[in-house]
Amino acid sequence: METTYYKSPIGTLEIKGDKNGIQSILFDKNDIETSTEVPDSLQNCITQLDEYFSRERTEFNLKLNPKGTNFQQKVWGELLNIPFNKTRSYLEQTKALGDVKAIRAVASANGKNPISIIIPCHRVIGSDGSLTGYAGGIWRKKWLLEHESGNKQQSLF
Repeated sequence: METTYYKSPIGTLEIKGDKNGIQSILFDKNDIETSTEVPDSLQNCITQLDEYFSRERTEFNLKLNPKGTNFQQKVWGELLNIPFNKTRSYLEQTKALGDVKAIRAVASANGKNPISIIIPCHRVIGSDGSLTGYAGGIWRKKWLLEHESGNKQQSLF
């Protein structure tokens, strides 16, 4: 397993993976300096994140290898079906998975998504349109959604 750090507009990301794919992209709480040496297995991920943050990329084309239960894998796979600049409610996501009674389990699996940004759990919102639950913090979820829409909410104050 190889690791690198990537300085994004919303904080440092710790990226782990190998020839089998990206295993995790998590916000680094220590916000350490970025790596100068990027392992070959992670270079394409860095390139695609650069393109995403510069608004040149709307879809990622990376081999992913997140670790989780079969249920979590199913939920994360469904997250990949949410298009760029679109959102889906937790209920809509649960319906897409075929079991509306599993809404809490689906929300829990979203919260355990190990590949931030690329597996777009930030695109899942409350049924009322509210920004709820994001392991990276609501402010990052808001930033990512605004980034994808190309609009930035203006503050009155």
